[in-house]
Amino acid sequence: MIRDARVLRAGFVPREVEHRDAEVNHLSSVLEPITNGEPADTAIVTGPSGAGKTCISKFVIERLREEALDVEATYVNCWQNYTRFRALYQILDDLGRTIDIHRQSTPHDELIDRLQQYDDSRTVVILDEADQLEDPGLIYNLHSIPKFAVICIANNEEELFGRVDDRLVSRLRSSEHVRMDKYHNEQLVDILHARVEWGLEQDVITDDQLYRIADAAAGDARLAIGILRTAASTADRTNADRITDNMLLEAADDSRAQIRQKSLDSLTPHQRTVYDILREHGPLSPGEIHDRYADAVDDPRTQRTVRNYLSKMTQYNLLEAEGTSRDRTYTVADPTTTSTND
Repeated sequence: MIRDARVLRAGFVPREVEHRDAEVNHLSSVLEPITNGEPADTAIVTGPSGAGKTCISKFVIERLREEALDVEATYVNCWQNYTRFRALYQILDDLGRTIDIHRQSTPHDELIDRLQQYDDSRTVVILDEADQLEDPGLIYNLHSIPKFAVICIANNEEELFGRVDDRLVSRLRSSEHVRMDKYHNEQLVDILHARVEWGLEQDVITDDQLYRIADAAAGDARLAIGILRTAASTADRTNADRITDNMLLEAADDSRAQIRQKSLDSLTPHQRTVYDILREHGPLSPGEIHDRYADAVDDPRTQRTVRNYLSKMTQYNLLEAEGTSRDRTYTVADPTTTSTND
């Protein structure tokens, strides 16, 4: 049943993208100067989970690299590389400049110096989930090096701005902003149609079933593709001739659980502490959460930072928020989901 499993994977970047022409053109125009050896503005790409932010950014970079030989790219997942050292190391490693770097003893300033001394091709740095960076000053460092163009991907620009100092806020606000909305059901169906055409045998799933997937995904392309992938995998494993409705129902639940677990496993230690407090004691108000959190860790972050944690985890369906901003409380969305540290 599966002809090309690559197109069903979450990180697959298609040769053509659906329903994002305006965003692709906008981001391409921001980065176009680097193909002529000139500095490019920092771009901020925002939108809800599953809106295609990462896919579009990688797609645009690939198009630029097709146009110019002397353009390089590096991708940093700031969920995983949330410390200043990890993010800098990832960039330098992609550029082949980490041979003599010792993870335990090399100072951060030396890593910045290496980036400043980098004199090869102009490079686009994608900082995915940039609001996860513990030290967002890294964005300022990269912004100030002419050889690098920066794409900052975040769910919400205000949360990103709320964690940086005034000098960086002013620069970020003057940057080019590419904003993405959730997909409509019809747009998700078009995206799924393309994946089915590239990746599956003919006539294994109906249009009605693709609409059901789109409806279940509620605008989230990552979830929609995950449901299709899981259902196709089940059909392939059981030697079925086609994908059944029951397979789709099970795939929807499984895909949501997999995405939720992956998001939970990606939390920083401080975010995980907040999550575990809510799992054990919720519902709690932000003030109550911060009090318990501050007692549980050695170096607690500010109340504002913890509020950003809560917002981030709510966006990724790990937490649920109830009430207005004045009397809001948070609970764990699915208490059965556990940390890999448990």
